[in-house]
Amino acid sequence: MSLNRWLGSALVPLALVPAARAQRSAAELARLLDARGAHYAAIAKDIWHLAELGHQETESSALLQAELAGEGFAIERGVAGMPTAFIATWGRGEPVIAMLAEFDALPGLSQDTVPERRPLVANGAGHACGHHLFGTASTAAGIAVRNWLASQQRSGTIRVYGTPAEEGGGGKVYLLRAGLFDDVDVVLHWHPDDKNDASPETTLANKTGKFRFHGLSAHASSAPERGRSALDGVEAMNHMVNLLREHVPQETRIHYVITRGGSAPNVVPDFAEVYYYARHPSATRVQEIWTRIEDAARGAALGTGTRVEVEVVNGVHSVLPNVTLHRLLDEHLRQIGGFTYTEAQRSFAREIRATLGGATLPLESTSEVQPFREVQGVASTDVGDVSWNVPTAGIGTATWVPGTPAHSWQAVAAGGTSIGAKGMMLAAKTLAATAVELFERPGIIAEAKRELDERRGAGFVYRPLIGDRDPPLDYRR
Repeated sequence: MSLNRWLGSALVPLALVPAARAQRSAAELARLLDARGAHYAAIAKDIWHLAELGHQETESSALLQAELAGEGFAIERGVAGMPTAFIATWGRGEPVIAMLAEFDALPGLSQDTVPERRPLVANGAGHACGHHLFGTASTAAGIAVRNWLASQQRSGTIRVYGTPAEEGGGGKVYLLRAGLFDDVDVVLHWHPDDKNDASPETTLANKTGKFRFHGLSAHASSAPERGRSALDGVEAMNHMVNLLREHVPQETRIHYVITRGGSAPNVVPDFAEVYYYARHPSATRVQEIWTRIEDAARGAALGTGTRVEVEVVNGVHSVLPNVTLHRLLDEHLRQIGGFTYTEAQRSFAREIRATLGGATLPLESTSEVQPFREVQGVASTDVGDVSWNVPTAGIGTATWVPGTPAHSWQAVAAGGTSIGAKGMMLAAKTLAATAVELFERPGIIAEAKRELDERRGAGFVYRPLIGDRDPPLDYRR
């Protein structure tokens, strides 16, 4: 069934929800979260300062684990072969509702909380995708749901999954491959954004890897004939892949960076490395494109007299939206509503806007929720693999100044201020209220499962794009 058909269907008669009870539960959850808002903002700020890269988030993960353990959650640490991954569980029985928590930063995007480019650490990492807020809000929401379950003396299980290395390391894929989502009924998540939106959004499937060329060193002037340049191999590969761009489906995205290119111009490099990403809405197409990229690498090695090794670092499926769950998230997001800036926040936001160019959303849009519609995203996430196996849905909230792109210093700056904290708490309240309604109305879960089965089709078999490789614990080193 197409996404458009689900969008046009009255799948979940939300008007039949006992409105007064649902509103009371949501109001109580919001009160509990507001009472600890400053505390959660401080945790997020600590993680923002730590800015730990994928599979190196030792302190960030420990902060969230300690918070959950202090609230009575049982913690499984180092799961699926990843030292910073964890599963925090409270309660027992069905349904099992899971929340995803990310906490990794991005390299080279260190930034102070000021509206001008000012790194805190030269070439250091920064939370340019807001995962310090992501992990903290999911933790806060999980604790709020735990307190509600306890107060109502209800059966059911709430879990928070600490998922490392989303930025290129595919942590969730390894958790899934290890069977750690097998008994989960619904997965909820969110992501920092420049707007408030619960629309069903898909993403691009993605495959990534490092191509390592090996040659022969020699003096580049006195004995060039004795050398075989590994950098020549990289450059030849890049040229061929750039020619390939004309002959791939138009939705394709291919990016690369040369991570090693030699040390001195007068030494023929005997080692060079290039790091590639390939994306497309279809996982099958991504595999086909990746095969052609590998062929280009082998051809480049043959033509330059070098040798190439390929390491597949990551691979993720596109997100399969679940409209049943997205409608529920949208309803709660609208009931809670957005937020407005203080005068100090507005002044900061205006200065950030002056650095952006092309921003179309007004500053006042933080008080609104975007229209509910189908969205084809162009990013990639390991949430995609989860969504093909468990009914999954998420929202975005305005933790950044409207008009801010992800992976920018402007996102780091705003995400480390009270603007980021406001958006974070809106996400926590929405996730908590949605989870509580799922516990109260298991029929919605059954409908979400029916949608998943129908949309992925009969005979679907999940195959991770990473193959059988171990987690790439050193991919950021």
